[in-house]
Amino acid sequence: MASTISCDVAIVGAGLAGGMIALALKAKHPALDVRLIDSAQVVGGNHLWSFFGSDVAQGDRWIVAPLVVHAWQGYDVRFPAHARTIDETYYSIESERLDREVRRVLPAHALMLGRKVSGASATAVVLADGDRIEATGVIDARGPGDLSLLDLAWQKFLGRELALSAPHEAPKPMVMDATIPQIDGYRFVYCLPFSADRMFVEDTYYSDTPDLDIPVLGDRIDAYVTARGWSVDNVVREESGVLPVAMGGDFEAYWRSGGAHVAKAGMRAGMFHPTTGYSLPDAVRTASMLAGRNDFSGAKLHDAAHAMARATWKSRGFYRMLDTMLFRAAEPEERYRILERFYRLSPSLIGRFYAGRSTLADKARVLTGKPPSPSCAPSAPSQAVCHHEDRNSHRRRVWRAGARDPAAIRGRADDDRRVTRQAGRAWVFLGA
Repeated sequence: MASTISCDVAIVGAGLAGGMIALALKAKHPALDVRLIDSAQVVGGNHLWSFFGSDVAQGDRWIVAPLVVHAWQGYDVRFPAHARTIDETYYSIESERLDREVRRVLPAHALMLGRKVSGASATAVVLADGDRIEATGVIDARGPGDLSLLDLAWQKFLGRELALSAPHEAPKPMVMDATIPQIDGYRFVYCLPFSADRMFVEDTYYSDTPDLDIPVLGDRIDAYVTARGWSVDNVVREESGVLPVAMGGDFEAYWRSGGAHVAKAGMRAGMFHPTTGYSLPDAVRTASMLAGRNDFSGAKLHDAAHAMARATWKSRGFYRMLDTMLFRAAEPEERYRILERFYRLSPSLIGRFYAGRSTLADKARVLTGKPPSPSCAPSAPSQAVCHHEDRNSHRRRVWRAGARDPAAIRGRADDDRRVTRQAGRAWVFLGA
């Protein structure tokens, strides 16, 4: 017979965002009756989440500290014409650790795993088996809403954790190795040394399509590993994914598509970096914000989550504009040049970029460079990638592409408007 369960806060979706919110709420409000609901049998699924030290504010590090499995000081990047080591801390969280920590903190009855959700409102969750959860407030942290409402490109990947037969002798993470053949857009390999003979290798693409051919990417990982001289004993685990890279869209429509008047978090709230697609820093900020509240009524939770997500979306028009330039103005096989140039900039600027906290000066610096654009440079006297456009018309074309997202033009203040107006000469950004 169907039953009704009462609680203070019901969190739908036991992924990264939902798990962090549950941990933060219990840490700040030990007496709060929190339920974490998911159709899966584990918290976090099968994932690896990594982040830079500068991604998380000092005051929020208590949320992620118990979850960190790997930490490094410094990371490498490598491009055809540039390589460097950046002295920045880098961390990784494994889903197994998230699952273990949530089970340690939450009482057994609070974990409602293996329970499929049929629907959710601001104060109730209906389960497929007929049970109903009545809550003071509900937070929906399931997967994304209707992504067709956003103008998107994609970051897609296949990653494998490899047990090696001998030490790899690569002590630092390789966050981007773009010296490999450029296929299906901007392609790079990402390597994390988990131990002397354990390496995580991921083949990643900034692509125009979300299509993911797992066997083909697996073969490319094998080829890369062989080229590095590593001998593999076995594949410990494998994961794949497709992340949105936002160029524009209707935020309010997207928010509503995930459920009207329901508080949302994570991808469902549109809380991800427009350029990287990563959601961990925003998940931490959301968990911190919610844990700092005392009113957990459904309406108030909705208003707080919506205000944060909307403000975040509006503040990131600059990144969506850059994404538009990357995908609409640069030829796919030349996109690596943009990142190659970016990684010549100062480490502090790079850190603020990934954290989504670029300053006015950062934005101006990113948009300043030396022409010509690789997407406009003639490859032969009779060939020009820009299809015979002169430079002025190309500038107008890129400007129109960037202007598809009004937030990228308006910004939040006059200073941001002055920076984003430089998109009128955005070909400079694409320069070497």
